[in-house]
Amino acid sequence: MAEKRDYYEVLGIDRNASASEIKKAYRKLAKKYHPDTNPGDKEAEAKFKEVTEAYEILSDSEKKAQYDQYGHAAFEQGAGGFNGGGFGGFDFGGDMGDIFGDIFGGMFGGGSRGGARQANRPTQGSHIRARIHVTFEEAVFGTSKKIEITLKDECTTCHGTGAKPGTSPETCPKCQGRGQVVFTQQSMFGTVQNVQTCPDCHGTGKIIRDKCPDCHGTGYVSNRKTIEVTVPAGIDNGQSIRIRGKGEPGTNGGPRGDLLVEVIVERHPKFQRQDTTIYSTEPISFTQAALGGKIQIPTVDGPYEYTIKPGTQTDTRIRLKGKGVPMVRNKNVRGDHYVTLVVQVPEHLNGEQRAALQKFQEAMGEVPKKEEAHKEHKGFFGKHKK
Repeated sequence: MAEKRDYYEVLGIDRNASASEIKKAYRKLAKKYHPDTNPGDKEAEAKFKEVTEAYEILSDSEKKAQYDQYGHAAFEQGAGGFNGGGFGGFDFGGDMGDIFGDIFGGMFGGGSRGGARQANRPTQGSHIRARIHVTFEEAVFGTSKKIEITLKDECTTCHGTGAKPGTSPETCPKCQGRGQVVFTQQSMFGTVQNVQTCPDCHGTGKIIRDKCPDCHGTGYVSNRKTIEVTVPAGIDNGQSIRIRGKGEPGTNGGPRGDLLVEVIVERHPKFQRQDTTIYSTEPISFTQAALGGKIQIPTVDGPYEYTIKPGTQTDTRIRLKGKGVPMVRNKNVRGDHYVTLVVQVPEHLNGEQRAALQKFQEAMGEVPKKEEAHKEHKGFFGKHKK
């Protein structure tokens, strides 16, 4: 088993850090590594558990004193510490609940400061994730796509109670409807109380004796639905669109979660994108580069007529202002399109083309003209003959 890191090192703080500094460091790291921010990332999940464990100890003055004196050994061997496989016996009410509520907008249901939270209070449902593919042009100008997802709706038979018609859920006798139970343990440091979700009602505070035959006691039925997703102009690859209220149902009257749709933008054979800027390469001929003239440059708006200056060199970059990608927040503001002109040399020439280039070459003084070469040749032998 890997050796645990020092809690102060985990939070990146000094051992003399104040309570506010400890809380500030935890808020920053919890937001960075939370599983909802990093779906499927096991490493981030492990780091989230590690920083949460460190904060739970260092934010409690008594636990902090024990840790400062004995280190990790203070919470081993059933002393009620963090068990590494979840959030164990830690109570995430009070201050911890407030922190999560501040960071994630109530996704954890907040918490009442100064007391243990009620597990059976209204809680927002989980988010659902989906993915759509769009073309390069669709990402630039926006579009709409339809996706099919499975959503849970309230059971019309039991109206969401989960109980068979004519019956009602009963208050859980184990937790008295609180949804949580308190376990008391004796440790080397005294009596330790652990608050855990009630194992009988699973935190709902209710027990269903006769389950609804249609939803099997869940209170919900699954239906396949078609959702239309509006893709805004300027969206980039990997960004997500949030559709509120299309996620999992909440519990105890809480609101539904959201549908998060990740957008995958397909590659374009000619254009490349960076933020709101588009880049491309356009070939031009040797004569166009030398003499100048008008060319048609492909853009996302269609062909754009551009006049090349005489004597244009290869790798010359030109800017087409406002021909790039719109900003997501304001589609009327667009980036630019940069085009690199590359002079292409012909690989195959016919006789007429070769002769014309040879005359051009002579005109440029790159080789002697035929008459001058003949005179020089004749003069050379004439001198030697004499």
